[in-house]
Amino acid sequence: MSTSVSANLAQVRKRIELACLATGRPLDAVKLLAVSKTMPAQAIRDAHAAGQLVFGENYIQEGVDKIASLADLSLEWHCIGPIQSNKTKLVAENFAWVHSIDRLKTAERLSAQRPAELPPLQVCLQVNVDGGSNKSGVAPSELMALAQAVAQLPHLQLRGIMTIPEPTDNEAAARAVHRQAKDLFDSLKASGLDVDTLSMGMTGDLEAAIAEGSTCVRVGTAIFGHR
Repeated sequence: MSTSVSANLAQVRKRIELACLATGRPLDAVKLLAVSKTMPAQAIRDAHAAGQLVFGENYIQEGVDKIASLADLSLEWHCIGPIQSNKTKLVAENFAWVHSIDRLKTAERLSAQRPAELPPLQVCLQVNVDGGSNKSGVAPSELMALAQAVAQLPHLQLRGIMTIPEPTDNEAAARAVHRQAKDLFDSLKASGLDVDTLSMGMTGDLEAAIAEGSTCVRVGTAIFGHR
């Protein structure tokens, strides 16, 4: 096992633990999703040896290749990158989770192409909370309608929302954006939708995200190093 990956994972888990303690949240309230895009399969094996079971891939074909090459391990794979129409079948057939749905058409294709013998595909809707011009994501004003439509699709289970705010070194600003996402998440719950996942926070802002209610942080660089 790579000592660096193992040590890095331990440090990230400690950060998550301290962030939960600082805000009075249970230590098991936040899931760690290890972002393994562009990393070789061996790095994922090293992380698995250190107890990490959940991995996120941004690039679909690369992710599918890794899923095949690591099929001997019991891993949970999350698609966290943009999904082109010609890639929905690959996602539906290979991943357990999708975090990056921002259009009903994408959700409909995933639902139609999910193999019947597999459990429902667990999905989050990507929301462009801070209006970043270069990011995917449904506008906050359109989230409720999309969530209600996706929740009705067979072979999918709506779990919550995902956000990728613009990076900032200002923790107060980061927390303010994360708080907006938490408010949107709470509005889905209040509408009667059975959601439980708020996927927000990465290497640079996981503490701010956890303070504002994240249930899943997506960490790559702090585990695997710079790409």
